[in-house]
Amino acid sequence: MSQSEHRSLGLSGIKVPTLTFGGNVFGWTVDQKTSFSLLDALVEKGLYFIDTADVYSRWAPGNKGGESETIIGNWLKQSGKRDQIVLATKVGMDMGEGNTGLAPAYIRQSVEDSLRRLQTDYIDLYQAHRDDSDTPLQDTLQTFDALIKEGKVRAIGASNYSASRLAEALKVSKDNGIARYETLQPEYNLYDREEYESGLEKVAHDNGLAVINYYSLASGFLSGKYRKPEDASKSKRGDGVVQKYLNKRGLSILEALDQVAQANNATPTQVALAWQIARPSITAPIVSVTSLVQLDELTKAATLKLSDDDIRELSEASSY
Repeated sequence: MSQSEHRSLGLSGIKVPTLTFGGNVFGWTVDQKTSFSLLDALVEKGLYFIDTADVYSRWAPGNKGGESETIIGNWLKQSGKRDQIVLATKVGMDMGEGNTGLAPAYIRQSVEDSLRRLQTDYIDLYQAHRDDSDTPLQDTLQTFDALIKEGKVRAIGASNYSASRLAEALKVSKDNGIARYETLQPEYNLYDREEYESGLEKVAHDNGLAVINYYSLASGFLSGKYRKPEDASKSKRGDGVVQKYLNKRGLSILEALDQVAQANNATPTQVALAWQIARPSITAPIVSVTSLVQLDELTKAATLKLSDDDIRELSEASSY
C-alpha cells in the first residue's frame, strides 16, 4: 500500500487514510464495471475509506436511490474485500414516498435496507445525512446507540449539522451515556471556508471529532478546469460552478494554486487537497473520480506535503 499515514475517526478506534473516496459516482457517472476497477485500485493504493449514502444516486434519471450501495455490495461479494475497507454510509435524505428523516423506526428500516444492498452485516460509520428538527436528538441517538450495541454499526457521524445542533447532540449523548457522533461531514474547501471555520471547526476540535469534508474541490473548480465563462460547457455542472466561483476571489485562489503547484511539481487538484489535509481539524477530505488516471492524481495528493509558506499563500489568497 502506498498510503502510509492514518488518522482516527474520533474516539471510535477506526483508522482511515488521509483521503475519503466519495461513492456518489457509482451508478451515476460510473457504471458497475468501472466502479469495480476503481474499488480494486483504491484498496491497492491504500485509499480504503469509502463513503456513500442510501440516497446515492437518486437524482440521476431512471434511478431510485440505493444504486451506489448496491454496486459496492456486489463488489464486496465478488472481491471478498470487506475486511480491507472502512465503509461509511448515511441515512436521512429524502428517498421518496415520505421516506426521510431520523425517526427511530425509519433509521431501523433504512439500516436494514443499506446492509442488504451492501451485502454486509455491519457498517463501519453510519451517518445522519442531515439534521432532522422534527425528531428529538435523544430518540435518534438512542437508536444509533442500539445499532452499535447490536453490532450492526461500529461508529456514528453527523453530516450537514449546524454548530449549535452538533454541540447539542454531543451534550445529549454525554448526558445520557449513549453513543456520540464521532465524525462531522461538512462542506469545506479553499473557497467555501467561512461556515465551517466560523463555528463547526471549534465544536469538532473541542470534542475530538474527525472531519471528513465534502465538495473538497468545489465541484471541480479547484482543479483549475474552469477559468473563463466559456469553460462552463466542460461538464454538466459547469454553469453552476462558473456562476458561483468564477469571480475575483476565485481567480486569486486559482492563481495561488497554480504557483504552489508549480513549486511542488504537482497539480492544482493535489495542492487544493493537500492544503485541507494539512489543516489540523481536517481528517480526510472526500473526493470522487471516474477513472483510474484521475485516481493516480489523488494518490499523490494524499502524500503531498506543503511547506508553511505554501499553506500561508493559499490561506491568504482564499481569505474571506
